[in-house]
Amino acid sequence: MTFLIIVIALALIFDYINGFHDAANSIATIVSTKVLTPFQAVLWAALFNFVAYFIFKDHGVANSVAKTVKAEYITLQVVCAGLIASILWNLLTWWFGIPSSSSHTLIGGFAGAAIAHAGIHSVNWSDPVLKTIGFIFIAPLIGMIMAYIISLWFLNSFRKGPIPKIISTIVILLVILFLYKTLEFDKQVLDAKTHYSTYIWQVIFYTKNFKWVLMSIILIAMAVFTFYLNHLNTARANHWFKRLQLLSSAAFSIGHGGNDAQKVMGIIMAALISYDPKRYSLDHMVFWVPIACYSAIALGTLTGGWKIIKTMGTRITKVTPFEGVAAETAGAITLFITESLKIPVSSTHTIAGSIIGVGATKRLSAVRWGITVNLLWAWVLTIPVSAGLAALIYFIVFHR
Repeated sequence: MTFLIIVIALALIFDYINGFHDAANSIATIVSTKVLTPFQAVLWAALFNFVAYFIFKDHGVANSVAKTVKAEYITLQVVCAGLIASILWNLLTWWFGIPSSSSHTLIGGFAGAAIAHAGIHSVNWSDPVLKTIGFIFIAPLIGMIMAYIISLWFLNSFRKGPIPKIISTIVILLVILFLYKTLEFDKQVLDAKTHYSTYIWQVIFYTKNFKWVLMSIILIAMAVFTFYLNHLNTARANHWFKRLQLLSSAAFSIGHGGNDAQKVMGIIMAALISYDPKRYSLDHMVFWVPIACYSAIALGTLTGGWKIIKTMGTRITKVTPFEGVAAETAGAITLFITESLKIPVSSTHTIAGSIIGVGATKRLSAVRWGITVNLLWAWVLTIPVSAGLAALIYFIVFHR
């Protein structure tokens, strides 16, 4: 029991470090555009990191992370070695200001310790490991494309003429249609369970798709706002974009909290199952695990990650308020999509791809590709380095 408590404590420490390591992902653009001060920004991000607890209820990402290693090869020693390696790599990259992925560190460490324990066959390579590796490149690419499209949408809305208004009208209609179909489906589920609910607020708060309700509201607000862009001068437009950035950064912080806290939830559940497989199961998340993980990541975010903010907020490309809205909205949409697909992805990779996307709308030379290539190397190396470090720790500390 003592060793189990130590492992759980290490997992929550990693979650806390994840919070301050990845805090820059949530607040880099909102700080660089001076919408909020750094202190205000970390409070804002930490609040919405925890709000994710009330939104993400299916825990699909947590289950995927727990299944990184085949159940019969999971031991407390394997989990412990993986966590120690992940903590060390996170602290090292944080110290040098490298925005690497805490998510991939955790998965790499877990897999590496398992390989040291039982061999390469102990890892579930097809799902989720290879899928996670694939999304090292796919997630930032989705973020980049989404940010590029949203940025062009805003830029076109500055121009006079009917086309921007037609585009915004189509966006509003498509979002409303999507929202109606989502709520209609979940109302059927709710009525099947209660046989009395008819109120829309009950449908919304019951639905596991509440994150899409939130994103739909933000997109509609953005679309309505674009109707007035061509009537505003640059100063007034930036003023309103700064206000809108509060919404987009909140949405990204919710996506960050919902995605990253779940990974630690999966690790803790793996530890509990290895300790007592008759009592614990992935089908039933222990009630205290989610609230502990969301609290830990929110507290970590409160301590900030100032070294990484400079890289994410200014060194990739200079970000204006409207580009900040585009990047954060694109990042949030990407995180919501991947969470729905139960794929653990990196919020670091996602927001970096989104920032590249908004930079590319100005011109390709506006993106500092040298910095981007360095980031890419850090992303590619994170899983194998973490795996090797975890294997070394396992051999030194636990191998008999």
